[in-house]
Amino acid sequence: MISESRKGVARLVVKCQDKPGIVAAVSGFLHSRGANIIHSDQHSSDAEGGMFFMRNEFYLPGMDMDGLEAFKQEFSREVAERFGMRCWSMNPAWVRKKMAILVSRYDHALMELLWRWARDEIYADITMVVSNHPDLREPVETFVPFHHVPVGRSPEEKAEAEARILDMLEGQADVVVLARYMQILSPKFVQRYPMKVINIHHSFLPAFVGADPYRRAAERGVKLIGATAHYVTEELDQGPIIEQDVIRVKHSHSIDDLKSSGADVERHVLARAVRWHVEDRVIVDGNKTVVFQR
Repeated sequence: MISESRKGVARLVVKCQDKPGIVAAVSGFLHSRGANIIHSDQHSSDAEGGMFFMRNEFYLPGMDMDGLEAFKQEFSREVAERFGMRCWSMNPAWVRKKMAILVSRYDHALMELLWRWARDEIYADITMVVSNHPDLREPVETFVPFHHVPVGRSPEEKAEAEARILDMLEGQADVVVLARYMQILSPKFVQRYPMKVINIHHSFLPAFVGADPYRRAAERGVKLIGATAHYVTEELDQGPIIEQDVIRVKHSHSIDDLKSSGADVERHVLARAVRWHVEDRVIVDGNKTVVFQR
């Protein structure tokens, strides 16, 4: 289903070396074609010529996929080549990205995504939920298809399960969300979806890495707990951070209180990160991100 309000709207996202005149050239090009800029954000990493980042949403009456392709070719010749823009994209805002969700047994982050998606707060097509446990089949299938792919303990069984998941995702996922999927993805999986796999974890890492982090956090008397959403890279939990948040906790909070509060902040952080990704608001710059939030 295509939102009527998004028809004819496209997003231009640019990352390049900063030079004088980029904003004027982009605006002039869009104006000369009769396009109306709806939103415009830009950032330079250095006033004396660092990296330049831009995100524009623009509206062109009657624009369809063929028209957008011709528009992109003109932009490439007249603006991108002139300013050496090696990293830019122009995507139709009316087309929903395909999203698959991987999960284990914890349901808080998953159900938050499904609920927001059902309310059209996340403009994407959730094609499937895949889990290594069958527990969540019933609640998930009220929204989208659910697939149970068991993961064994041996390396061979893990590789077989991952290969099966990759086959299921073929052509069905522009972005993969790990909504507390308690399995480590192989380099092969990550390379298939570079900067397109989003993970969520508690922000105690690396201070409380490993099993039972909330118990050890309580033992240390932490005053803040939080969550981090980031892109998955081959180095575990070291990918570019998209979003983070924290909440305060008190000495009177039990371990169960900490877990409940942690789940709450996780669900909201992941939902924001996913929404920003599907709306082309996140630009990766090395191991950092530039996020043009609403």
